[in-house]
Amino acid sequence: MTVRLGPLVVDAADPPAMTAFWAAVLGAEAQRRLLVFRPQNCPKTVKNRVHVDLYVRDVASLLDLGARVLADHTGWTMLADIEGNEFCAFPQDPGGGPPARVFAVCTDSDRPEELAAWWAPRVGAELRDGPDGTPRWLYGSAGWEDLIWKFVRVDDDRVVPNRWQWSVDSAPGALSDPQGNEFSVLRRSSRSG
Repeated sequence: MTVRLGPLVVDAADPPAMTAFWAAVLGAEAQRRLLVFRPQNCPKTVKNRVHVDLYVRDVASLLDLGARVLADHTGWTMLADIEGNEFCAFPQDPGGGPPARVFAVCTDSDRPEELAAWWAPRVGAELRDGPDGTPRWLYGSAGWEDLIWKFVRVDDDRVVPNRWQWSVDSAPGALSDPQGNEFSVLRRSSRSG
């Protein structure tokens, strides 16, 4: 059975402020489709293990909305939103309208190939190589057909639950994957309207 991915469910100190920030960045319709904010149980203490990659018209427009630069890299910039959540901005015109468009969801893992291989059949995705030549990027995931799901190699230990969790329309047996990434289950009826 293929599960359908839904919006990322994000822990936030101020869900209305986060909704407003991300609606300004992505447009209200894209924000509602991709990001849902809920009150946090505890404050952010470490780098998020799940984040989004954006195509941006220019980084300055995001800074004007309250984002801040964490690091400049060749070809992209790591930013933080108004609550310190990391995201990556790649210069490419997202088209008319909002200043940015999400093109990928990134999930950190010390074994990204294993995690991508586990999720691919569950979400009906095509598994392809990342830039390092290893199979760890998913294309055409049910619900995220227009996004790349990147599994990113990291060596840091998982020390807290993910503040950004993907959601699915039905549970594939548990509420976490084999590497302990929690996800939310959104019932089909609760996602309509």
